[in-house]
Amino acid sequence: MIGFLRCAVFGLGALAVLFWLVRIYARSLRREALEKHWARESAAGVDLGPCDAYVEAGMQDYEHGLMRRLVWLVFILPIVIFAVVVFVMNYR
Repeated sequence: MIGFLRCAVFGLGALAVLFWLVRIYARSLRREALEKHWARESAAGVDLGPCDAYVEAGMQDYEHGLMRRLVWLVFILPIVIFAVVVFVMNYR
Protein backbone atom coordinates (compact mmCIF):
# COMPACT_ATOMS: atom_id res chain seq x y z
CA MET A 1 0.00 0.00 0.00
CA ILE A 2 2.83 2.40 0.79
CA GLY A 3 4.38 1.66 -2.61
CA PHE A 4 1.10 2.53 -4.32
CA LEU A 5 0.83 5.81 -2.42
CA ARG A 6 4.43 6.68 -3.27
CA CYS A 7 3.74 5.93 -6.94
CA ALA A 8 0.55 8.03 -6.82
CA VAL A 9 2.34 11.02 -5.26
CA PHE A 10 5.21 10.92 -7.76
CA GLY A 11 2.76 10.34 -10.63
CA LEU A 12 0.61 13.31 -9.66
CA GLY A 13 3.75 15.42 -9.27
CA ALA A 14 4.89 14.45 -12.76
CA LEU A 15 1.41 15.18 -14.14
CA ALA A 16 1.44 18.59 -12.45
CA VAL A 17 4.78 19.46 -14.07
CA LEU A 18 3.54 18.21 -17.44
CA PHE A 19 0.30 20.20 -17.02
CA TRP A 20 2.15 23.45 -16.38
CA LEU A 21 4.50 22.88 -19.31
CA VAL A 22 1.60 22.19 -21.67
CA ARG A 23 -0.30 25.21 -20.31
CA ILE A 24 2.66 27.55 -20.81
CA TYR A 25 3.26 26.18 -24.31
CA ALA A 26 -0.41 26.50 -25.33
CA ARG A 27 -0.58 30.08 -24.01
CA SER A 28 2.58 31.04 -25.88
CA LEU A 29 1.20 29.59 -29.12
CA ARG A 30 -2.04 31.53 -28.70
CA ARG A 31 -0.21 34.76 -27.87
CA GLU A 32 2.03 34.36 -30.92
CA ALA A 33 -0.98 33.72 -33.16
CA LEU A 34 -2.69 36.86 -31.84
CA GLU A 35 0.43 38.95 -32.44
CA LYS A 36 0.76 37.63 -36.00
CA HIS A 37 -2.92 38.29 -36.67
CA TRP A 38 -2.60 41.85 -35.39
CA ALA A 39 0.48 42.45 -37.54
CA ARG A 40 -1.20 41.01 -40.64
CA GLU A 41 -4.40 43.02 -40.14
CA SER A 42 -2.62 46.27 -39.30
CA ALA A 43 -0.46 45.88 -42.43
CA ALA A 44 -3.69 45.54 -44.42
CA GLY A 45 -4.93 48.81 -42.96
CA VAL A 46 -7.43 47.47 -40.42
CA ASP A 47 -7.36 49.40 -37.14
CA LEU A 48 -7.40 46.92 -34.25
CA GLY A 49 -5.99 49.31 -31.68
CA PRO A 50 -2.70 48.89 -29.88
CA CYS A 51 -1.06 45.48 -30.14
CA ASP A 52 -0.79 44.97 -26.38
CA ALA A 53 -4.48 45.68 -25.81
CA TYR A 54 -5.50 43.40 -28.69
CA VAL A 55 -3.33 40.53 -27.45
CA GLU A 56 -4.53 40.90 -23.84
CA ALA A 57 -8.17 40.88 -24.97
CA GLY A 58 -7.49 37.76 -27.01
CA MET A 59 -5.78 36.09 -24.07
CA GLN A 60 -8.79 36.89 -21.87
CA ASP A 61 -10.99 35.12 -24.41
CA TYR A 62 -8.54 32.20 -24.45
CA GLU A 63 -8.76 31.82 -20.66
CA HIS A 64 -12.50 31.17 -20.97
CA GLY A 65 -12.33 29.08 -24.13
CA LEU A 66 -12.39 25.40 -24.92
CA MET A 67 -8.65 24.97 -25.50
CA ARG A 68 -7.91 26.15 -21.96
CA ARG A 69 -10.23 23.49 -20.60
CA LEU A 70 -8.80 20.77 -22.83
CA VAL A 71 -5.41 21.19 -21.18
CA TRP A 72 -6.95 19.65 -18.05
CA LEU A 73 -7.08 16.37 -19.96
CA VAL A 74 -3.38 16.08 -19.11
CA PHE A 75 -4.53 15.23 -15.58
CA ILE A 76 -7.76 13.42 -16.29
CA LEU A 77 -6.83 10.97 -19.06
CA PRO A 78 -3.81 9.28 -17.41
CA ILE A 79 -5.68 8.84 -14.12
CA VAL A 80 -8.73 7.35 -15.85
CA ILE A 81 -6.60 5.04 -18.00
CA PHE A 82 -4.63 3.89 -14.94
CA ALA A 83 -7.84 3.25 -13.00
CA VAL A 84 -9.34 1.26 -15.87
CA VAL A 85 -6.19 -0.85 -16.28
CA VAL A 86 -6.04 -1.57 -12.53
CA PHE A 87 -9.75 -2.50 -12.51
CA VAL A 88 -9.45 -4.79 -15.54
CA MET A 89 -6.34 -6.52 -14.23
CA ASN A 90 -7.85 -7.10 -10.77
CA TYR A 91 -11.37 -8.00 -11.91
CA ARG A 92 -10.99 -11.72 -11.33
